[in-house]
Amino acid sequence: MDVIVLAGGFGTRLRPWTLHVPKPLIPILDRTMIEHVVSILPEEMVDKVLIAAGYGIEQMREHFASLELPYEVIIVEETEPLGTGGAIANCREHLGGGTCCVINGDLLTSLRVDEMLLAHRSAGTLASISLWEVDDPSRFGVADFDPATTRIRRFQEKPPREEAYSNLINAGTYLLEPEVFDRMPQGAFSMERVVFPVLAEEGELSGFPFEGHFVDAGTPPSYIEAVQTSIQNQAWMSGGSGSGKNWFGEGVILDDGAQINGCAIGRESEISDSCTLVSSALLHSVTVASGSIVTGCMVGYNTQIGRDCKLENVVIDHGSIIPDGYAQTDGVFPTAD
Repeated sequence: MDVIVLAGGFGTRLRPWTLHVPKPLIPILDRTMIEHVVSILPEEMVDKVLIAAGYGIEQMREHFASLELPYEVIIVEETEPLGTGGAIANCREHLGGGTCCVINGDLLTSLRVDEMLLAHRSAGTLASISLWEVDDPSRFGVADFDPATTRIRRFQEKPPREEAYSNLINAGTYLLEPEVFDRMPQGAFSMERVVFPVLAEEGELSGFPFEGHFVDAGTPPSYIEAVQTSIQNQAWMSGGSGSGKNWFGEGVILDDGAQINGCAIGRESEISDSCTLVSSALLHSVTVASGSIVTGCMVGYNTQIGRDCKLENVVIDHGSIIPDGYAQTDGVFPTAD
C-alpha cells in the first residue's frame, strides 16, 4: 500500500518554531511529528510514503535522506495551496495503483490501519474514513454513520449540538481506491466538501470508528497534549521516563528540588533547584534557573530561562535568553514589541 501524508500547511499557529522548520519536522520527544504520524502504519504494509508538502521541502528531503526506513519516501511539492483534495490528486503519478492510505500530517492517533483496511475491503466501497467520537460535535464536520452497513450516508458541517446526526467526526485518515482519483476535479479543492459527499450519496463511502487517542497537534495546547500522549504511550526511541508522567532526553540534569509534572525535557537540558515545570515541552539544551515556574509552554532549544521567571502558555523561540524575574502569560517570546 502507498501512503500520502498531507503536510502542506505553514503551521502558523505554532510560530515562531515553524519559522525555522516546517511543522512536520517539529520534535515530539525524540522524533519528529511526521515520524509519529506514520508510526501507526504497520511497516510490512507500506511500499511508499508520499509527503505532500508546500513549505520546507529541502529540509524534509534532507531529514528523510538521513533516516533508515523500510519504505521509500518521496516529497511531492505543492507550488501553490491545493487543499486536501488537490494535494492528494497531485500525488497520483507516484502511486502504484492499489488501495491508497491518506493521513493528515499533524494527527497522532491510536488508529489501527491494518484493521481499518480489513473493514474497508469487507465493505467493498471506493473510500473509507476513520471516525472519532467527541462530546460536542458542533465544532466539527459530523458523519451520519450507519453501524449496520458501516456506510456514511451524509455529512453535517458544524451543526448545533442538538441537531447533530451523531457524535462521530472525520478523524483524518482515509483509504481510497484508484477509481476515486477519476472523480477529482482539477486544481485546488477540498476532499471533504467536494468528493466525499458525492461518494456518500452513492453508497461508496464507509466509516471506521476507533477508540484510544486522537490528537491534532496543530496548536500550542494540542501540541502539548500530543507530547503528553506520546509520553503515556512510551513513544520514544531514547531517553526515558522517571515517574511515567514525564520524559527526559539523554544527558538531562535535574536538581533534587525541581518539581516536574507532565513535561518533556530534551537532551542536555539542565533544570535547577526550586523550579516548577508543568505541562510543558522543552527541546534540547535548555537551562532553567532556580525558582522559575513554567506552565503550558513550548520552549525552543538552546533557551536560557533566568531565575524566578513565571511563564504560562508561551511559545518561546529557539535560542532565547529570558532575564531574571521575567513574567509572561500567553503569546510568544520574544514579543513583537
